[in-house]
Amino acid sequence: MASPRANLLFLLWLLCYSLYAIAGKSYYDVLEIPKGASEEQIKRAYRKLALKYHPDKNPGNQEANKRFAEINNAYEVLSDSERRSIYDRYGEEGLKQHAAGGGRGGGGMGMEFQDIFASFFGGGPMEEEERIVKGDDVLVELDATLEDLYMGGSLKVWREKNVLKPASGKRLCNCRNELYHKQIGPGMFQQFTEQVCDKCPNVKYERDGHFITVDIEKGMQDGQEVLFFEDGEPIIDGESGDLRIRIRTAPHDLFRREGNDLHTTVTITLVQALVGFEKTVKHLDEHLVDISTKGITNPKQVRKFKGEGMPLHMSTKKGDLYVTFEVLFPNSLTEEQKTNIIAIID
Repeated sequence: MASPRANLLFLLWLLCYSLYAIAGKSYYDVLEIPKGASEEQIKRAYRKLALKYHPDKNPGNQEANKRFAEINNAYEVLSDSERRSIYDRYGEEGLKQHAAGGGRGGGGMGMEFQDIFASFFGGGPMEEEERIVKGDDVLVELDATLEDLYMGGSLKVWREKNVLKPASGKRLCNCRNELYHKQIGPGMFQQFTEQVCDKCPNVKYERDGHFITVDIEKGMQDGQEVLFFEDGEPIIDGESGDLRIRIRTAPHDLFRREGNDLHTTVTITLVQALVGFEKTVKHLDEHLVDISTKGITNPKQVRKFKGEGMPLHMSTKKGDLYVTFEVLFPNSLTEEQKTNIIAIID
């Protein structure tokens, strides 16, 4: 049997833990996950919320900035197994004492409570860590026009997938190993586990479809992905996988993209190549780029027009436009034309 002193200390620990738990919003609440969340659940929740409340997506929104800071702080603790363990037992005060004590071996009050807990239960975790199964991710490649990638836009995509629907009957679910302690003698306890399952309504898979809207942001690159959390394949008693839309640049009639730069080819006559010309190129947003020159243009000559390329993603900067000139030569010349050209060049 445990001593009265040990029982008293353990009750004190439970009281302190209860006071901490009701004092304010926990890190688990911040990330909107259960206390038994797996590492993968924590990562997924962080990615989802960090993307939603990122300052770049919420300019000037102080509340969103505050939430973003809370989310990062919560993830910093819960993604570290040692700090998470301390937080689960003693809350933020335990983390402060742990930090003040220099990490492992710091020996604050929190460590004393941990020793009491280990001696009372014989060490080891109280229950097996919850393992959440996850459905398959789905990857879809989507062609986006240069116009959408230049100006931004949105595309509607038909998404068909399996969904879970109610079915007749019952099934075993939420199976888990529970840890028990059995007294086998004075002050001696034996630990053993037993699988316990609940009975849940039965379910079945059916195909269903719906439109999703994919936002194309200015300057997105080939291979960049738009993530739809938990819109992948479902799985019974688990979380659905994610849907990943991978962006590809669709071929364009006039422009060719290389990174943040655009390339195009313009054909001019031999006369224009020799004496100059006035010409414009209609850009992706239909503004006109002046490519005129008064000088001589050589065949295959390339000219750069700074800042007339693709916008950089999440930036106000732009790449450059490169124009390659093709010179159209006449198919034939008369003897008089040949004489005149020779006279001019000589």
